Amino acid sequence: MRISVQGTGEGLRVRMRFERYRRRLLITRTVLIVLAVQGAIIGLWATLAPHSWYTSFPGFGAQWVAVDGPYNHHLAADVGAFFSALTAVTIAALVVDGTAAARIAGVGWLTFGLPHLVYHTFHRPDGLSVAGYTISLIAALLLIVGGLVCVFAPPRGDIPLSDPRPIDVRFPRRGPRTSR
Repeated sequence: MRISVQGTGEGLRVRMRFERYRRRLLITRTVLIVLAVQGAIIGLWATLAPHSWYTSFPGFGAQWVAVDGPYNHHLAADVGAFFSALTAVTIAALVVDGTAAARIAGVGWLTFGLPHLVYHTFHRPDGLSVAGYTISLIAALLLIVGGLVCVFAPPRGDIPLSDPRPIDVRFPRRGPRTSR
């Protein structure tokens, strides 16, 4: 940790920085943000518009879900709720701002990502092109990579993912001296 002290007109400003772990903490925080954003997009889409998600996921003209069997409203909405739950845990890890919380979020993504990848590895829908299948496997693998980063990238112990806010120490102002 690096501590710097700077004089101000009213006192001192003390900053603490985790220089030694800065890169690893930044990587962990960035991966948490990416997982939260993609989880929120999928979660909200599948929860609020399950049929649209079923027919159009992942978007951009590709259809990964619809080629895998008939539409099931309950299943599509549950997928949305599940992604929303993982997103909530991931956002909580960002708000709590600690490496232990980041690891817990990572374990959640791994718990989902590993069986998800295994399923897709051994189950290629007939209507899915080789390119679409390959991209879907890469996408599933990236969830695992994100989880692994959150579990193993942070340094040991429970330290904040971001530098603490500076501390301002204000000195009391002295009034004008009066002679006695």
